[in-house]
This record gives sequence, C-alpha cells and structure tokens, in this order.
Amino acid sequence: MDNQFPNHSSEKILIGHISEVERTAFYKKTYSHVAGGVLVFILFEYLLLQSETVVNFMLSMTQGYKWLLLLGGFMLATNYAESMAMKTTDKNKQYLAYGIYIFFEALIFVPMLYIVTELMGPSGSEVLYQASIVTLALFTGLSAAVLMTKTDFSFLKTGLTIGFFIAIGLIIAGAIFGFNLGLWFSVAMCLLAGGSILYQTSNLVKTYGVEDYIPAALGLFASLMLLFWYILRIFMSRD
Repeated sequence: MDNQFPNHSSEKILIGHISEVERTAFYKKTYSHVAGGVLVFILFEYLLLQSETVVNFMLSMTQGYKWLLLLGGFMLATNYAESMAMKTTDKNKQYLAYGIYIFFEALIFVPMLYIVTELMGPSGSEVLYQASIVTLALFTGLSAAVLMTKTDFSFLKTGLTIGFFIAIGLIIAGAIFGFNLGLWFSVAMCLLAGGSILYQTSNLVKTYGVEDYIPAALGLFASLMLLFWYILRIFMSRD
C-alpha cells in the first residue's frame, strides 16, 4: 500500500490564509468527500466480490512475484490518480481521479475481504465489523485531535517517508523469500498509517487551496485505507 505526499503550490490561496469560517467549510467538504469515498469503496467492493472471475484472478495474484506485480500496478495506478487530482482544477477530472483511486483500492482489497466474508464463516462478519469500527474511530480521533489542537505534525514527513520505504522493502523481501511478516509488522504499519493521518490532517492548511477539497479527501482516504488494511490483518490473525 502506498501513500504520497502532495507538493505545495504557491499559486493557490492556501487554507492557512483564509478565515476560520472558510476553513471550516473546507474541512466539511473534505471530510464529506472522504465519507463519500468510503461509500463508493463499499459499492465497488460489493460489485467486485460478485464476480467469480475477478475474485479468482485476484486470489491467484497473491503469491510470490505475482503479488509484487500486483502491488507495482496498484502503486502506478494510484500515483497516476493522485497526480491527476493535484495537477488539475477541473472538478470532473478530480472526481475521475478520486474514482480511479477508490476502484484500485477496492480491487486490491478483494482477496482479503473474500477470505473474511466467504472463508472465515460467521466469525468473518464480526472481524470485519470490529476492524471497521476501530479504523473509523482511530481515523476520526486522530483527525479531530489535529483540527482541535491545531498542532503542526509536518515534522513527521521524513520519518514517514523512511518508514514507508522500509515497509516496501520488507514486503518485497517477504514476497521473494516467502516469509510471513507477521503481527508486529501489521502493528508497525498501523502506527505509520496513524502518523500519516496526523501529517495529512495538519498539512491541509499548507498544501491545499480553497478548491482542493477533492485532492485533500483523496490523500486522507489513502491513509484511512492503509490503516484499515493493517487493522483488518491484525483482527484476522486472531482467528
């Protein structure tokens, strides 16, 4: 799973330079789009899981070098979507980019959610429910803490970047040499995802213009889904 940090654009009227009322309106638009992204993700996931062809193909891509190819394709597609969203002011193109990102997130979740919903029996529904509640609670709590305290977490960028590169290296090594990264790797990735949420939220005022609520939502959605991925893995490991 990958998460990019958007570049600053000096041509924009940044959120940090507008009134508190306007800033609040921007936050409402951004988080409503994050919520909308979650609903679209659920719809995409439901439709993808109905296709036996898609499920079988995605399950076949979860082993060894095939998983690396899948992750590589996912990263290219999502990076393209993020870049498209940030480089254009056309709302239709921004929504298209957001939709592309959500679709590929839903696609890469297919194997894990198929295991949870179809192979784990009755306990799978409980696992999915618990992981979803914990993820949303953590995301909401971390975002609210930043917005309420107005703490600047931009200092996390270097640590997060190094952490994600290390994580990608471990994922590649695990796929090549066939070892399981285990529970503690998932816990560490949850910490990285939490740090990413803190960074993304506090960096809203420095990165995005007043009309950039769609790209802002995409960045937050990416961190949310990363957190959900590894929280779900932790809950699955209990069974």
